Amino acid sequence: MLNRIRTFFDQYLVADSAATRDPAQAARCAAAALLLEMAHMDAAITPEEQVAIFDTVRESFGLSPEQAHELIACADEEREQATDYHQFTSLINAHFDQAQRAALVEQLWRVAYTNLVLCKHEEYLVRKVANLLHVPHQTFIAAKHRVSDGILG
Repeated sequence: MLNRIRTFFDQYLVADSAATRDPAQAARCAAAALLLEMAHMDAAITPEEQVAIFDTVRESFGLSPEQAHELIACADEEREQATDYHQFTSLINAHFDQAQRAALVEQLWRVAYTNLVLCKHEEYLVRKVANLLHVPHQTFIAAKHRVSDGILG
């Protein structure tokens, strides 16, 4: 699993092999894994959720479509093998600033609302991740309202 992540970063994101040992690169994978986890919270991943995750990963990290697909594949492997969310949030806390962590919470809301219905498991996940990322409750709620108002009108 780590070899696949290293291969991805060697191939697409860094030319310097010393930089591949930088755990900040793995934080992107962790963020993508949480987005994928959100899509798995209800019965099945819809095509709309897949597109939302792909677009979010691509735009947030400035990746080409090929790079975004590879990062999502790596993140899905990590997500499947994960035993808790702490392994992802600890990487994100170490390498994302407060604004990036708040943006991730908003992105999680976007994936949750993609099918226009928010299930209790999706809300639980965003709340749990926001707490683990030390995103203030006010920021968490504001992000939810921005997304729900924008999607549900």
